[in-house]
Amino acid sequence: MYLYIYILLILITSQAFLVIVSKNSVTSVLYLIGAYILTSFLFLILGAEFLSIILVIIYVGAVSILFVFVIMMLNVRMVEVYNTIMNYIPIGLFIGCFFFGEILYMVYMDFGFSTLYMGGDYASN
Repeated sequence: MYLYIYILLILITSQAFLVIVSKNSVTSVLYLIGAYILTSFLFLILGAEFLSIILVIIYVGAVSILFVFVIMMLNVRMVEVYNTIMNYIPIGLFIGCFFFGEILYMVYMDFGFSTLYMGGDYASN
C-alpha cells in the first residue's frame, strides 16, 4: 500500500511541476486537472472517500473548467509575458529565499535542533 502512495506522490509532484513549467496556459490547466485527480486517488487510498469526491466535484468540475474558459476567452499574448517575466525574477528569488529561511527558522525553533541526539544518552537531553 505504501508503494501506491509513493507512486501517487511522485506523479502528483510531477504534474504540479508541469503546471509551473508549461508554456501553454491551456495545457497547464490540464496538468492541474491531472494533479487534482491524482490527489483524489490519494485521498481514496487513504480512506477519505468524501474528501476525494468533493475534490473532484469542486476543483475539477468547477474551478478548473472555469480556468480553461477564462484562459480561452482572454487570448493572452504569451510573447509579451515572456519578455517581461525576466524583470520579476530577482524579487521572486528574494521573496522565495525569505520564505524558505522563515520556514527553516520555524522548524529550528519548534523542533529544537540544538537538543537533538549528539551521541550521548537520550535521557540526558
